[in-house]
Amino acid sequence: MLPIKRQIVTDSENRPVAVQVSYADWLEIERILRQRQNGVAQPDLSQLQGKLQLSQDPLAYQDQARGEWR
Repeated sequence: MLPIKRQIVTDSENRPVAVQVSYADWLEIERILRQRQNGVAQPDLSQLQGKLQLSQDPLAYQDQARGEWR
């Protein structure tokens, strides 16, 4: 793992809310993430287009399901 100097930022109750890293470390993190993203083949989802047939409008179903919680 890459050694990264970091500072944990906490709120008034000492709960961690953020992490600060140096800009140079951030650039290195972005470079590594870009390499990993480029090396991973993205699945071709176009072959799934039109395969899902819904019997009900998704928003209508959501309203119905939430109504059952009340």
